[in-house]
Amino acid sequence: MHPSCPYDPFKEARTKKGVLPARFGVENIPMILGYKDVRLAAKDYKTFSSDAPFRVPIPSEENDRSIRQIPVETDPPEHREYRKIVEPFFNRPKQPEYIARIAGLVNELLDKAAEKESAEIVREFSLPLQSRALTYLLNIPESEAELFISWGIHVFRDTEDGTSNGQALEDYLNSQLDRAEQNPEDDFFSMLTQAEFQGRSLTRDEMLGFSNLVFAGGRDTIIHTVSSIIGHVAKHPEILQSLRDNPKMIITAAEEFVRFVSPLTHLGRTCPVATNVQGERVEAGERVSLCWASANFDATVFDAPEELRIDRKPNPHIGFGSGVHNCLGAVHARLIIRTLLQLLSEKFSSITIIDSTENMETETDYERVLGYDDLNVKITKI
Repeated sequence: MHPSCPYDPFKEARTKKGVLPARFGVENIPMILGYKDVRLAAKDYKTFSSDAPFRVPIPSEENDRSIRQIPVETDPPEHREYRKIVEPFFNRPKQPEYIARIAGLVNELLDKAAEKESAEIVREFSLPLQSRALTYLLNIPESEAELFISWGIHVFRDTEDGTSNGQALEDYLNSQLDRAEQNPEDDFFSMLTQAEFQGRSLTRDEMLGFSNLVFAGGRDTIIHTVSSIIGHVAKHPEILQSLRDNPKMIITAAEEFVRFVSPLTHLGRTCPVATNVQGERVEAGERVSLCWASANFDATVFDAPEELRIDRKPNPHIGFGSGVHNCLGAVHARLIIRTLLQLLSEKFSSITIIDSTENMETETDYERVLGYDDLNVKITKI
């Protein structure tokens, strides 16, 4: 049974205590829920450290990969030095030619969807959009996207038997790095083979750490956001008309969708020493959760947070994280979302849901709607 807002199952715990003791597998992890508390914890890396390989994601990923993800699983000052290496690549989506290429991709996929009586949005639209856009970000041949698409919505957990594609991803990344070392070009992998950290070349594990994060970190998050936008616009057709009437509102609408969907529920932090988290004892080596999804519905910060308001301003959401670990791929994600909203409003009069199944993030102590497992729609052109 859904709570009053299925995107925010944390309201009662956030209001009463500010923390939700939750069980994830064999771990008990207190979830920090309030906006102010989450932001403070995100800044306090000495108390809540990211320097814990495999343990920033919840659930942890020891069985899914063999290398530390960089820079997300590091603390300052190393984090800042690592981040500087790749930031130029992640700022490429600000370039006019990149913006135009994303617009062409979104336009192509929308036109194909509109030709069908029933277009499936999750695996036939959102997944190819994310995968092909990733090749643009990495500056590699677009044909590589076919392999990425075959890995599914979540590269580590999207197989029918529940096994991980983690080894397949690492094999692929090693092959790309081998190729880049032998014949460097202008792509992401070649940049890593030529980069330096603290006056030395990157190790292969460091290169893999950067690369692994690029593939795992911005995959299901973008896919769920894109499908959520299309599903929500279908249920609220007035949004398209509002954006047609006022195209400048696309920027605020994009930010509001990120807040409302909150595509990454939370991330973990490890406590180097025992600490108290709002009455919950956390022993040295144990973890806490920084719950972005809860913080983004904190009524002390957001007026009527359970309403999606495309003109919400200001909107200090933390859908892309907070503090030094703010999402590297935010510029790329924002471009995709804004382009989608722009083209939907310019070209299409309505979207009708034929059938759908919501994706439920189900844990022992909460259940949250996060995108769709499948979403079949009819898209009608203006």
